[in-house]
Amino acid sequence: MKIAFICMGKTNFSFLREGIELYKNRIDHYINFEVIEIPDKKQGGSDMVSITKREGEAILSKIAANDFLVILDEKGKEMASVEFAKFLSIKMNQQAKRIIFAIGGAYGFSEAVYDRADASFSLSKLTFSHQLVRIIFLEQLYRAFTILRGEPYHHS
Repeated sequence: MKIAFICMGKTNFSFLREGIELYKNRIDHYINFEVIEIPDKKQGGSDMVSITKREGEAILSKIAANDFLVILDEKGKEMASVEFAKFLSIKMNQQAKRIIFAIGGAYGFSEAVYDRADASFSLSKLTFSHQLVRIIFLEQLYRAFTILRGEPYHHS
């Protein structure tokens, strides 16, 4: 079992890169984990549809047929941390090759990515920058593993 986290674009701020690395190392303690950064596709066209199409193609090129894809999207299902931990436990027990979580670019996902997604989650009703969402999600993923292990990080 492996978990991958696909992100469009790079992280520009050093404090976010440090936080991402901190949580990546913590998550690696529990499971084989990788962060995949895909360069944004704003070059070669400025309209939203063409950008999301190119970004969608790039995301889908990293996903195998038997991967379980969860997109992080403002229209997705919201859940509490304990619910997310239970979801993660169920998916890990179903023996998927990989669980992939993906963040789209500034304009979201292409229709092809929405069609391929097995699940869609929202981290909040608030809007966050794509760079900030990375560390928020990684903290929640780490939290989910500590919940599953009964470790004292999460307080209910």
